[in-house]
Amino acid sequence: MNRRRADLHALAAAYALDALEAGEQEPFTAHLDRCEECSRDVAEFRATAARLAAAVSRPPPAGMKQRTLAAVDSVRQLPPRSPVARIPVPTRGALRRRAGVLVAAASLAVAALFAGLAAQQYEEGRRYERQARQIEQRLDTVGAVLSAPDARATYGRTSNGASTAIVTSALRDQALFYASGLPTAAPGTTYQLWLDQGGTMRPAGLLHRDGTVLLDGDTADAGAVGLTLEPTGGSSRPTTAPLLLLDLPA
Repeated sequence: MNRRRADLHALAAAYALDALEAGEQEPFTAHLDRCEECSRDVAEFRATAARLAAAVSRPPPAGMKQRTLAAVDSVRQLPPRSPVARIPVPTRGALRRRAGVLVAAASLAVAALFAGLAAQQYEEGRRYERQARQIEQRLDTVGAVLSAPDARATYGRTSNGASTAIVTSALRDQALFYASGLPTAAPGTTYQLWLDQGGTMRPAGLLHRDGTVLLDGDTADAGAVGLTLEPTGGSSRPTTAPLLLLDLPA
């Protein structure tokens, strides 16, 4: 009696993997209804198998289903199987050891995944920190231009209705451009600023939305600031009619 019960306990893993033979399925199913330990083992084996299968699963190659269906008519059927000797079912201890190895491997894979995520989050944190420092530096520069003793401002309006202002400081050799009410640029385009230096338009930065930007380039010999709509990434010279051409403050 005890020997029979031990044999049934050893079938939990095979049952979880649908690997029991016809003569074993019915006795173990009846035993499973009465054995809490085997029910727990079956649930754990199924969960482990599902995790391992999900970890290595891959989508089938494109067109595999169509090729398989097309080949069905040309594939010869296999002959009937000849009877084979029954393969002994591993003992419960062996199955537990095998399951332990699989769970350990899965745990190592999960640990490696979390380590990778931690490294990624660290790098993202460093990137956000650098961006924050850059924003802080820009704000400091904007504040320095606005508070410069020789700061001068001039105001204008773009042809598409936005209000603009330019603030310059000769002492700092810098200029700010401010826009409010700027319509959203069409997909694939961006606003680009220009410095008019002796009739030649030099790129002075991109403007993606309303706000204040520090103009790139030397403003000492520039007479005006232009604004055009250019392809995303900007252009080396204006490719569209200016939306604004505003003289720099004297």
